[in-house]
Order: sequence, then C-alpha cells, then structure tokens
Amino acid sequence: MKKVDRVVGRCLVLPADNIDTDQIIPGRFLKTTSRTGLGAHAFHDWRYDQAGGPKPGSPFAEPAAAGARILVAGANFGCGSSREHAPWALLDCGFEAVIARSFADIFRQNALKNGLLPVALPPGSHDGLLEALAADPAVEVTVDLGRQVAELPGGRLVPFAVDRFARHCLLNGVDEIGYVLGMEAEIAAYERCHPAPFDTTMAQR
Repeated sequence: MKKVDRVVGRCLVLPADNIDTDQIIPGRFLKTTSRTGLGAHAFHDWRYDQAGGPKPGSPFAEPAAAGARILVAGANFGCGSSREHAPWALLDCGFEAVIARSFADIFRQNALKNGLLPVALPPGSHDGLLEALAADPAVEVTVDLGRQVAELPGGRLVPFAVDRFARHCLLNGVDEIGYVLGMEAEIAAYERCHPAPFDTTMAQR
C-alpha cells in the first residue's frame, strides 16, 4: 500500500449529503475484483449523459476538477452497501483524501485499509472550506496525516481524528497483513519462549 503522509492539491466539491456507494461506483461496474480501471466509472451517472458524453453542469466538468486530489462532500459520505470498490474507484480516479462532515462507518474503514484518507471536519470549518472553494475553486488544501491537521485556505489549521492503528499503517505504507509480517521476528521470539502446550503433530493426525 502506498504511504500516505501529506496530501496537497485542489479539491472537487460535491456538497450533497448521503452520497452512497452506488453513486460512487454504480453496481453495474462491479464485475471485477481488480482495483484498476474503476476510476473511469467513479460517479459515472454524475459525470456522463446517456450517450456517454460529459454531462453539462457536472462538477467533474469544471476546469478545477482536472487533477483534483481531494474530494469534498457533505455529511454521511459513503453510506449504503459496504462495497470495497468505492474507495478503489476514488483512488483510481486520482483522489487521495475525502473531506466531509461525517462518514459511514464501513466506508471509513474500507477507505483507511486501502490508502484513502477520510477527514471529518466540524460544521463550521466545513462551511468555511466550501465558501473558500466557491470563491476560488483552484485554491489548494493540505491534509497532513502526520500532524493530524487539515490546512484550509487562509492558513487555518483544523485537527481531525483518525484511528491510531490505521494512521500507523498509512504513514508506513502497510496493510494489516503487512503489519503482521513486519512483526515476524517478534512473533518467532515469542514462540521460542512459549512452546506449544501439546504435541501439534498429534493434533494434525
């Protein structure tokens, strides 16, 4: 998994609340277990018309959306089904962090396990960010996981909470399995000091 420390970049704003995972990646595109290629279908029905062309007025069609690394949404982002394809699609679309008022629990956990940083801001700070982006869509925002702060336009620093173990994994670029494998020497040392209480060869027969 790619290390996540600081995400600096422009934002794409979808200020709606309750954006569910079927809007993030519609179910008809879930015929794959690959993490690549899903970005082309992220928010498909928001981005394209019935003929497959860019949908007029879509936030994705705005000039500032090109190369945006941070998605800004409303409350309860990622609700609905627990599909892990949702963070895969966002990452493949180029997003490295999502800023919202709140997140659905399962989406937040899936995001953290896949290297996508969910940042929940209090209402006042979230409103201020939306106002700043409305005034200047090209302004950059910084999400600093090491310090656990979001640096908003104007230099205001807003702390955010993140699970301690997830933070460790993101900063070091390891998933849960990679974390355990990194403890291989300690596990072996423990097993040498704590022999099995019974004959495992007999138990396997």
